[in-house]
Amino acid sequence: MQIRVLFFGMLKDVVGRSVDQIEVAPPVSVGAVFERYAAATPRLRELAGSIVLARNQEFAEPATLLEEGDEVAFLPPVSGGAGPYTHVVEEAAGHFFALTREPIDSRALADRLRQARDGAVITFEGVVRNNSQGRATRYLDYECYEGMAVKVMARIGNEIAAAYPISRMALVHRLGRLQIGEASVAVVVTAPHRRPAFEAALEGINRLKKLVPVWKKEYFTDGEVWVEGDWDDHAPKVAPGGEPRRR
Repeated sequence: MQIRVLFFGMLKDVVGRSVDQIEVAPPVSVGAVFERYAAATPRLRELAGSIVLARNQEFAEPATLLEEGDEVAFLPPVSGGAGPYTHVVEEAAGHFFALTREPIDSRALADRLRQARDGAVITFEGVVRNNSQGRATRYLDYECYEGMAVKVMARIGNEIAAAYPISRMALVHRLGRLQIGEASVAVVVTAPHRRPAFEAALEGINRLKKLVPVWKKEYFTDGEVWVEGDWDDHAPKVAPGGEPRRR
């Protein structure tokens, strides 16, 4: 049967491609497909402790069996429609989750969410800074597994909205090349009162950084590097024991 395999972030450089189409004999698991590539690329096996698997844009355990036409993705540690947005999930309750390749307009997001009953609007922006560990940063490139990323963002947002007394929530991540000072991500929360709005916004960015498959490559005057992060403990990694670094 035919299986489509995707590689993201630093893994594209490791295996030398971003997408592959392979023929496999059933039954075959997601983990077995990973082993096929790891056997040919030892560096991939070394990274197994920090790689997460996905099948058809959903997190998957290594033992998950595949079917004809399935899409498998290997995801390194995470670092990220209509109008300006490339992918959108807009809920009936008014929550908004999206990806964009244009500058994020947080004010417009707040206006989109705010209702007459709201007494608090909290906006968090993650902004590109001009340095990293003593090296001068020129710019960043962001990429992601787009279809899966916006689904995970929507799940995170809905779970947070159910856990806190807030009105609405938006999570938006930017992709492509970002210059110093530009916002890479925005979390906007509206609520009748300020405390749950602050708490929901903090949980939103913390969970987004651990679970949404977005990666960044940082460019310096003397080189470039994929920024390594760390998956949430519950994400189904290929193998235990990885020790990815947080930059």
